[in-house]
Amino acid sequence: MHYIQQKILNFADNLNLQRDGLRQIGRLVGEPHPFKVSYHLKKLEEAGFIKIDKKTGVIKRIKNEQQPKGLLVAIPVLGQANCGDPKIFAEENLEGYIKVSKKIINSEEGLIAIRASGNSMNKAIINGTNIEDGDYAIINTKKQGKSNDYVLAIIDNVATIKKMIVDKKNKVISLISESTENHPTIFIHEDDKLLINGVVKYVIKRPIVSWS
Repeated sequence: MHYIQQKILNFADNLNLQRDGLRQIGRLVGEPHPFKVSYHLKKLEEAGFIKIDKKTGVIKRIKNEQQPKGLLVAIPVLGQANCGDPKIFAEENLEGYIKVSKKIINSEEGLIAIRASGNSMNKAIINGTNIEDGDYAIINTKKQGKSNDYVLAIIDNVATIKKMIVDKKNKVISLISESTENHPTIFIHEDDKLLINGVVKYVIKRPIVSWS
């Protein structure tokens, strides 16, 4: 999810499009261009995260528990994140939904799916499963993450999945690869613009298909 959309979600229940206008919402979330604010609002509504009342302008955040109950949970797939050098832009692009049995993952609010690109986290173990190229990383966007968590981080508008180590004494946040390959650690000062967009909770492995 784009970091501007995450900020909009943080304010969503207190926003009114008619009352506040695109420019005021933009000032709240750090986006000076009204047309970009409109774009992100549209994407959030299309993805099912918010509902905008066309008559009153009221913006409401949609909770997962409002979705129909059943055996499966539908998780929006919001693009991909690099598990190598952070080169893939974090611009959110809803690709569809994956449906997963509730016996595989717990149905909880704020889950999104990100396709992993690269193998820099192929030694990271999430609930007994590693993260390889093409796997789906299931992110809980409600959690900001703490030291030793595996997180979806946005750095310079670029998405990457890494293990986060917080050194409070030296005010340094380290984003570390756990891989069979050699990938350099990323060092971030605590005052740098770094958005933690959630914590990796589950990994859904890419299917191995044989046509022979």
